[in-house]
Amino acid sequence: MRRLFTSESVTNGHPDKVCDQIADGILDALLSEDPSSRSACEVTAEPGAVHIMGEITTKARIDYKETARRIIRSIGYTDPEYGFDDSASITCSIHEQSGDIAMGVDSSYSDSSTIGAGDQGMMFGYATDETETLMPLALFLSRKMTMALRDARESGKLPFLRPDGKSQVTVEYDGRKPVSIPAVVLSTQHDEDIPLETLREKVLEEIIRPSLPSSLLTDSTRFYINPTGRFVLGGPAADTGLTGRKIIADTYGGYAHHGGGAFSGKDPTKVDRTASLALRNIAKTIVAAGAAAECELQAAYAIGVAEPVSLAVFTYGTGRIGEDRIIRWVRDHYDLRPEGMINRFGLRSPIYLGSASFGAFGRTDITLPWEIVDEAAADDLRSLL
Repeated sequence: MRRLFTSESVTNGHPDKVCDQIADGILDALLSEDPSSRSACEVTAEPGAVHIMGEITTKARIDYKETARRIIRSIGYTDPEYGFDDSASITCSIHEQSGDIAMGVDSSYSDSSTIGAGDQGMMFGYATDETETLMPLALFLSRKMTMALRDARESGKLPFLRPDGKSQVTVEYDGRKPVSIPAVVLSTQHDEDIPLETLREKVLEEIIRPSLPSSLLTDSTRFYINPTGRFVLGGPAADTGLTGRKIIADTYGGYAHHGGGAFSGKDPTKVDRTASLALRNIAKTIVAAGAAAECELQAAYAIGVAEPVSLAVFTYGTGRIGEDRIIRWVRDHYDLRPEGMINRFGLRSPIYLGSASFGAFGRTDITLPWEIVDEAAADDLRSLL
C-alpha cells in the first residue's frame, strides 16, 4: 500500500526554539551549581523583549538575564537590524516549586526511600530501522536541511542567511519501504538585498540536494523554497516565541505517538522529559538488537508515585519475539522509577542545551546519554531471538 508522510524541522533561530534554548540554558546553569535543582522554567520572546517565568527551587546563584543574552548571542541574533538581538529587554518572574508538588516528588507515595514522579502523564519512546540513527526518515531528512542551514550561515558559506528557518519533507512509502520524496518545503530568513531567484538557486544546490538521497528524488519532486517570496523579518521579531511549542519536531516528527509534555526547562524529576528519554533508549536498544524493525513503548505515571502505573510495547508486526516477552526483558533490565532513570543516564548533569534545538533524539553531532545503546542489555535480548 502506498502512503505519504510529512515531518518538519526548525532551525535554532526559530522563535519557539530561542525560548527552548534559553530555558535549557538556565537549567544547565542551575544543575552546574546545584544538581538537585528543581526547575519548570518557561520563556516567551517577542520583538525586543524576553520574559522568563516559572517555578525554580535551587541553591544555585545564577544571572538569569545574562544567561538569556548569552544564548541569544550564540544563536546569531546580534544585529539590531534583525528586530531582536542580545540587547533585548529581559524580565524575570520566578518563584519556588509548590510545596504540594515538592512533597510528592521528595518522597514517593509507596516508597519513602525514593523520589516520586513530578507529574502524572503518559510518555512514549520510539525507534525504527529506516535510518542509521533509528529515526523516522521524514524527520531525519528535514532536520538535515535545517542543520545545513545553520552550518551554512555560521560558516559564511551562504552569508545572506539569517537565523530563522524551517523545512518540511514528504516521503512516499510502499509498505514500510520509502520509495520517493514527492515534496520538499524550505523557508529561510535572509538579508533584504538577496534576489529571490539567487536565494532559491543557492538553497536548492547547497542545502536541499546535498541533504536528501538522490535515489528518492524524481522528476516530479516539487521544491517549495521561500514560497511567500520574502522572509526578511524572522525570529521573535516576526512571531512571538514560547517554550514547548515544537514538541513534535523535538521528538519523532509525528511518526510516533506523543504524550503532550514538552521538555525544555524541566529538571529530571519531571517524567515528561526523563521517561521520554529513557523510553527512547529502550526502543533504540530493542531495534538495534534486531528484536524488531520498529518499536514504540508507552509508560504512564501518577504524581508522587515512583513506579509507572502502566507499561506497554508495540512492534507493529515487525517483532521477532512476542511483545509480552519484550516487556519482561524491559522490566528485568530497566528501573523506570524517576531516580533509576536519572542515575542510569546521568540526568542531573548540565546536558540539556544541546538538545533544545534540532531535536532530542537521533543526534550524532552531540553526545546524549540516552542515545547510547545498552550493548549488554541488547546482547541479552539477542539471546532470546
